[in-house]
Amino acid sequence: MPGCSGAVDALLRVTGMVRAVVFDVGETLVDETELFGGWADWLGVPRHTFSALVGAAIARGGGFAEAFEMVRPGFDFRVEVRLREEAGVPDRVREEDLYSDARACLQELHRLGVWVGIAGNQPARAGQDLRSLRLAVDLVATSAEWGVSKPDLRFFERVVTAVPFPAEEILYVGDRVDRDVAPARKVGLQAALLRRGPWAFLHDGDDGGADLRLDGLTALPAWVAGQR
Repeated sequence: MPGCSGAVDALLRVTGMVRAVVFDVGETLVDETELFGGWADWLGVPRHTFSALVGAAIARGGGFAEAFEMVRPGFDFRVEVRLREEAGVPDRVREEDLYSDARACLQELHRLGVWVGIAGNQPARAGQDLRSLRLAVDLVATSAEWGVSKPDLRFFERVVTAVPFPAEEILYVGDRVDRDVAPARKVGLQAALLRRGPWAFLHDGDDGGADLRLDGLTALPAWVAGQR
């Protein structure tokens, strides 16, 4: 799946004004290849084996947590994060983990006067890391910090509360139909489906009611500018 695209792949609905854009994190702004590779190393299994287990969990309709449980029954993510920190191999989001089109997209949206946020299912540490990267955003929030995770509709209600514009003027951008597009639409947000990461293949052909579909983030600022 391409990392960037010169045009919006498809406009799926007639949309209204977009005054704010909020982004998911994993496989939207952040390439999780090395992050999961680091966890495979920590768990003592080959990286390709762990990737296969993640894929198997996703194919069954589950999530990443199931892969950890398969490798180490009773896996406690918070405990293991602390142990990795103490061992000097922390689970971190680094500049090099950003997709090549991510920073430029955020900067251009900011230049256009768009309110920009990041909000995804991530531990609190990821929120700290993203803030340290000094991205051109007005908000960085994680599910751990908010105490609620996608696809719970309360997560997206928090998005609406955090953004200084009504729901119908907010575009949420994510890579999953089930955890991003569908719940965002249910609370009145506009939604963009970004086709990269494993769900781009598993959900191919299912837009979940998205307003637009993207193959990358390069063209998004120009599209948003056309909605203003």
